[in-house]
Amino acid sequence: MYELIEHLKQKQWLWQGSQTPDSQEHYSTGYSLLDQKLEGGFPKHGVIELQTPQAIGELRLLLPHLKQTSQERLSVFIQPPGYLCADQLTAQGIDPNKILLIYPKSEKEALWAAEQCLKSGACSNVLLWQSEIEVHHARRLQVASETGGCLSFLFKHQQKSLFSLPVSLSMTLLPHSMGIEITITKRKGGWPHASFVLDMGALWPTLTVQPKDPVIIPFPLRKQG
Repeated sequence: MYELIEHLKQKQWLWQGSQTPDSQEHYSTGYSLLDQKLEGGFPKHGVIELQTPQAIGELRLLLPHLKQTSQERLSVFIQPPGYLCADQLTAQGIDPNKILLIYPKSEKEALWAAEQCLKSGACSNVLLWQSEIEVHHARRLQVASETGGCLSFLFKHQQKSLFSLPVSLSMTLLPHSMGIEITITKRKGGWPHASFVLDMGALWPTLTVQPKDPVIIPFPLRKQG
């Protein structure tokens, strides 16, 4: 049993919760609460699995990170569910010339494109929308990400599976009136976290529901007779 465990650790298929990565191996997410929960932020390479419905603000979650990391290398969007707005990217401080959009003809071609971009060394982020992905596909993306020093974000619908994917980080996202509800289901070198709400009101006040002031009804004072 000991030999099997050591073999899995050498293959990076088994991680210990006590092996917390150094803080220098992270990018700040741009959200202090999320940085705190992740003990530093997003890893500098690897695959981040985001199990989420579409159009709940999941891309807003990554905009501060993309702004921080898209200065020199490309950020690649592979088969996103919609078209990106160049004006919105510019407003967020992201150079549209550093953004590459790829719309493959099939999911097989999308995986191939993601792997090539990850290991090319020309990209800082690869964002891939994929409905289904096998364990060996995730492992190839993980290796390619480490080879190119690039971070991969994998967007997919939440699915119940007997086996978790070999990724550096896995989070489940749900819509919330104040922003996004996040559950950290898997984290390399750390423990999962129960769900918490990431308040996006400071960055996007028009896209969140601000808490209403409590209604106070004064009662009339009784007359002293």
